[in-house]
Amino acid sequence: MRSMIFDTALQFHQRRLRIGIVTETWPPEVNGVALTIARWVEGLRQRDHTVQLVRVKQGVGDVREPADPLETLRLPGFRLPGYPQLQGGWPAQRALLKHWRRARPDLVHVVTEGPLGYSALRAARRLAIPVSTSFHTNFDGYSRHYHLGWLAIPIRAYLRHFHNQGIQTLVPTAELAQQLQTFGFRHTQVLARGVDTARFSPQRRDSYLRQQWGATPQTPVVLHVGRLAAEKNLALVVAAFQAIRHIQPAARLVLVGDGPLAARLRTRYPDFVYCGMRQGVDLATHYASADLFLFPSLTETFGNVVLEAMASGLAVAAFDYAAAHAHIEPGGSGWLAPFGDAEAFIAHAAALARDFAALRRMGESARQAMIQVDSERIYDRLETLFLNVITGETSCPTAG
Repeated sequence: MRSMIFDTALQFHQRRLRIGIVTETWPPEVNGVALTIARWVEGLRQRDHTVQLVRVKQGVGDVREPADPLETLRLPGFRLPGYPQLQGGWPAQRALLKHWRRARPDLVHVVTEGPLGYSALRAARRLAIPVSTSFHTNFDGYSRHYHLGWLAIPIRAYLRHFHNQGIQTLVPTAELAQQLQTFGFRHTQVLARGVDTARFSPQRRDSYLRQQWGATPQTPVVLHVGRLAAEKNLALVVAAFQAIRHIQPAARLVLVGDGPLAARLRTRYPDFVYCGMRQGVDLATHYASADLFLFPSLTETFGNVVLEAMASGLAVAAFDYAAAHAHIEPGGSGWLAPFGDAEAFIAHAAALARDFAALRRMGESARQAMIQVDSERIYDRLETLFLNVITGETSCPTAG
C-alpha cells in the first residue's frame, strides 16, 4: 500500500498542475477552515504546483502586494448577520467562467458551501473542469444553537446536494466519513490534519505572560481557544472551570478568541482573562503558557485547536469524537468524555486539575504524540487525492 501511495505521489510530482481553490474564508480571518486551507496552499506551492485562489475580498485595503506571487481573484462578499467576523461570497458564476476560460485550471477544489462556492461548482461543471470539495463545518449542527433547529434537515440536504456534485469530498477523519455516508454523501475521502510542531511548542512558555494573567508558576491556567459563539458550548467551559476552582481556588481561566458572545461573557464573568483573537507565534505563546486545555464543542468536523494545544504541551479535556478521538490517549495525554455527557466532561476537567505534577506529565505525553503527526505526509496524500480527481480514479489508498 505504501508503494502505491509513493508511485502515485511520484506521478503527481512529475506533473505540475494548476489547481483552482475557492473559499469564502481566508487569513487574516481566524478560524480552522481559513488556517487549514492556507496550509494546503502553502504545501502545494512548495511542491511547485500553481494555485489559483478565488476568495472573498476582505475590505478596501485588500489588494495584491507586489511581492505576493499567489494568483488571487478577489470577489465581493458580505458579512454574516450577527457574526461580523465571518463573510460569505455573493454568486459569481459569470466572473468565474471568464477567469477560468482565460487561465483554465486542471481541477477546482471548492472549500465552502456558500453562494460563491455553489457558483464555482456550476462554473467548473459547465467548463468540464474536474471538481473536488471538502467538508469543514457542521452547519446543520450549528442550527440548534441559534434557535433554528428546524433547519437542520434542509441544511443537511443542501450540503449533501452540494458535495455530491463533486468527484470527491475530503473529510478529516474516518469517523466523519462514515457519518456523512449514512446521510447519503458519496465519494468521501479521508485527509487527516497535521500540526506545526515548530510553531506550537512548550518552548514558547512565557512566565511574563502568565504574570499578566495573575498566575504564578504553581497556578493552574485553564485555556480555551476558539470563537466565543453559541456553537462552541462555552457554558460547559464555565461549568468545568467552576468545578476546577473548588479544587484549585487560585486557578485562572484564559479565553482566546472573539465572537458574538464576547461582550456577554465579559459582563457576566469579569474575572476571566479575555485575550481576543491571537495569531501566529503570539497564539502559540498563549497555548504554551497555559496548563490545561478545555474543548467542549459538540459541532466540530475536526478541531485543529486540539492538535495545537497538544503540540504546545497541554493535557486536554474533550468529548470523544473528531480530533480528540483520533489523537488523545485517555489517561495519557488527556481525558475523553462520552459524546454529549456534560457531567463526565466536568469530572474529567476537575480530575486533570487536581494533580499539577500529573498534569505536566500528561502535557509532555501530548507533545510527544503530536511530534508523530507529519504535515508533509498529509500534503503527499493531498497531492494523491487531487491527482485522482484529474485522472478519473475513484478510490485512493488510505494513509497508513
